[in-house]
Amino acid sequence: MIAKFDIEYIIHPQHNHRVDTHRTDDPVEAEDFLMNLLVVGARIKAIKHEGIELEQSKADRMLHVAAERLASRLLANSLGLDAAQVKHRFSFAA
Repeated sequence: MIAKFDIEYIIHPQHNHRVDTHRTDDPVEAEDFLMNLLVVGARIKAIKHEGIELEQSKADRMLHVAAERLASRLLANSLGLDAAQVKHRFSFAA
């Protein structure tokens, strides 16, 4: 059975060329995984849905959401804000 989402990535791309794949059926888990890849500076090679690589605009949308959620979380933690305050002050999703 094909997973709904496959994320192909390289950890430490400056020292490593091995492509790993994370598979999940949960779109929220896929976004969480993308957030973690962004934090560690991993190279994201491809985002696939049901075995087919997403169009660039759809992959970019997933990355945008992951980056926005990450920025929101970092701002909340660093400034001691709740989600509503982050949304109000920075226009990031709660």
